Amino acid sequence: MALSSTLVPCFLTNSVQTFSSKKRSISVTPIRAKVGENSMQYRKLGDSELTISEITIGTMTFGEQNTEKEAHDILGYAFENGINALDTSEAYPIPMKKETQGRTDLYIASWMKSRPRDKIILATKVCGYSERSSYIRDNAKVLRVDAANVRESVEKSLKRLNTDYIDLLQIHWPDRYVALFGEFTYDPSKWRPSVPFVEQLKIFQELIDEGKVRYIGVSNETSYGVMEFVHAAKVEGLPKIVSIQNNYSLLFRCHFEVDLVEVCHPNNCNIGLLAYSPLGGGSLTGKYFDINSEAAKKGRLYLFPGYMERYNKSISREATEKYIELAKAHGLSPVQLALGFARDRPFMTSSIIGATSVDQLKEDIDAFMTAERPLPAEVMAGIEDIFKRYKDPAII
Repeated sequence: MALSSTLVPCFLTNSVQTFSSKKRSISVTPIRAKVGENSMQYRKLGDSELTISEITIGTMTFGEQNTEKEAHDILGYAFENGINALDTSEAYPIPMKKETQGRTDLYIASWMKSRPRDKIILATKVCGYSERSSYIRDNAKVLRVDAANVRESVEKSLKRLNTDYIDLLQIHWPDRYVALFGEFTYDPSKWRPSVPFVEQLKIFQELIDEGKVRYIGVSNETSYGVMEFVHAAKVEGLPKIVSIQNNYSLLFRCHFEVDLVEVCHPNNCNIGLLAYSPLGGGSLTGKYFDINSEAAKKGRLYLFPGYMERYNKSISREATEKYIELAKAHGLSPVQLALGFARDRPFMTSSIIGATSVDQLKEDIDAFMTAERPLPAEVMAGIEDIFKRYKDPAII
């Protein structure tokens, strides 16, 4: 059912204490860091019963930039320091290619063998519409978010991950046309027929009933998409999305702040934000200013020419310089400023942080924990002054 021009009120589902299936009844218990001023904090993810750490470990470099041992070391350090959630995808590692697709999950699976499964919040993603990634499916030339594609995706993910359930299954990008990955303006000429929202939710309902999936979410989604999913769930009695994984950082704010904040607010749809790229693909660290530095040469923007090039545009670099100057003026590192800003947003549930080494992850976690909570008012005022001059410079 389509929405009318008037937004339909959203709803909150009744809470349950455990996840039940024909096989088990489990409850995910977060691993707690030491209690103190700078200890990890945990938040409820939307309407779910998942209590998720304010940092989620991103894994998209595993199998491309990281070896299996390096992946294990990174995951081990993350969970030893209070992180209880990891995010993967059937598409990983990134950049996507047939030769490496799914390798990330295999590295995660071998690490999880020595870990209590109920201490891990495992999130993964099913690909949205794609005409270029048919190698991911056995018998599909075009990827869609339909029953056959979603079921095959989940069955293969479960096998690779060597687990019998997924805590959070997300649609990586929509089945319908939307402006993606740095695009800002919706192009009506690119509209195409898509799988109805109700049909998408019905296959997720089946997987939840079978105990293979606990909760569902979306990624790279718009306000229209969130509202349609929530409305379809309410009207048809189908599972409600509990999360949205979207790009959010000092360099990419408007897409979420303009109206998704209202839609996702706890008093409205209660959808938890899992923010990816809070460091702007690493650009907000300032490491790419010296292209000959070791840090720059190990970075994705250097290793994969053309990848996320929106962060290398002159205006993005100019804005990044201003944020780094602001950080230094207040005795903060660039990482403390960028991650502290994302951490303190009132609509933030968890920031997804990726790292290609334990040292890098340690720096990120330390910066996240040691930046004054919340960032001082004068720092936030400085951020807003820069934002007024450089609104979302990473937009293509």
